[in-house]
Amino acid sequence: MIDFTLTFPAGFLWGATTAAHQVEGGSAPNTWTAWEQRPGRIHQDGRASLACDWWGGRYAEDFDRAAALQHNAHRFSVEWSRIEPERGRFDGAAIAHYADMIAALRARHMEPLLTLHHFTDPLWVAEQGGWLNPDTAHRFARFAQILAEDLGGGVTMWCTINAPLEYAMQGYWLGRFPPGERSLSRALDVAEGLLRGHAAAYAAIKAVRPGAQIGLAARQVSLLARRPSWLHGPARNRLRHLFNRALVEALLTGELRFLRRTVAVPEARDTLDWIGLNAGSRFVAGFDLLRPRQAFTGHRSPRHGLLEPEGGGEIWPEGLFEQIRWLAERAGKPLYITEHGAPDADDALRSLVLVRGLRSVWRALNHNYPVKGYFYRTLVDGFEWASGYDPRSRWGLFACDPQTQVRTPRRSAALYGEICAANALTMDMVRRYLPGEADALFPGVPVQRTVTLRPRL
Repeated sequence: MIDFTLTFPAGFLWGATTAAHQVEGGSAPNTWTAWEQRPGRIHQDGRASLACDWWGGRYAEDFDRAAALQHNAHRFSVEWSRIEPERGRFDGAAIAHYADMIAALRARHMEPLLTLHHFTDPLWVAEQGGWLNPDTAHRFARFAQILAEDLGGGVTMWCTINAPLEYAMQGYWLGRFPPGERSLSRALDVAEGLLRGHAAAYAAIKAVRPGAQIGLAARQVSLLARRPSWLHGPARNRLRHLFNRALVEALLTGELRFLRRTVAVPEARDTLDWIGLNAGSRFVAGFDLLRPRQAFTGHRSPRHGLLEPEGGGEIWPEGLFEQIRWLAERAGKPLYITEHGAPDADDALRSLVLVRGLRSVWRALNHNYPVKGYFYRTLVDGFEWASGYDPRSRWGLFACDPQTQVRTPRRSAALYGEICAANALTMDMVRRYLPGEADALFPGVPVQRTVTLRPRL
């Protein structure tokens, strides 16, 4: 058996992610709180309810848990509807709550990565047309400006919007997120509105905090062409542009190309100091006119049987390398893995996904691609959007019972803690946590045999 140490660069950020609505609890006046009241929208009609009680202050104990695992960063979001519950009225107590969270992270020597928009909108924004209303981008910029003024002293890294295309597609084409529409045209209009919102927020934050490092988290999926590839390859390429590349290209060129439409968005050009990668799943792509709302995609049976719930695709950590390569070569910006993980209530496969993912990241680093950090999805089990508290959607390093608020560390959390502490992944870790997978994950160098050459007769 081989022995090795995969060492990561000095200053590499190690952390986990959370999103405000998923962990805070309470009744924020946002689109998801309203959505949960509608029967059939959430798994078993669940509601966020107390979630992980972060609005009640239990973020502090979860930060302690992260610090004990040697995390040196944490990605979290603020809830726009708490800070601006009515148009133009900003709640000082809510801003102070987030200032306390930032101070708590700093006190634990953890770098905050602050996300401004993670799938939720204030009800007053939705009532005025949401991101279909051109004014929303300007209102979002005002919100960003206020936070830059009031929170910017403790924050260097800003993420404007999480997975804008996923938000648009889930809410306006697939109908699984608010407002539950099924129009591809409107979904693309919403994506354009979010792009303009990012650009406006970027400018607003820079005006207040010129040294701020501002990026956007883009979800990327891996796509295989269904056989025969000559027939289905064009579908794969078209989907790859739509889901993975169109928004990134627009942030570099100022031109948004979706399918047969091209929109000039000059204000979005060069509005990235870094780019975030939310590592997605793998799908098989091809023409399937019978299922247009599934984007002509399906998945194949994964080797380890790990699928995201409700058609989310196959967990495919090896796709990280290709996604990093394209983003690094096309964007030329520092890159952070802003979400990567697995839904695994039994913790049977999470360590395997973690090791396979970090193996891909380390490979990318050895190609000199500028990966600067890795954020595991997620720190604690939370309210998983349309999946609610479905046991199949437990992503956390720590289990969290939303009724009792009892946290339970999963074994994978200990592995991740060792990796963070060492700034490295070692064969010893793999052997201890994945004894049955070690040789397959890291096969030894084949032994060269001695060969005697005989002269020809």
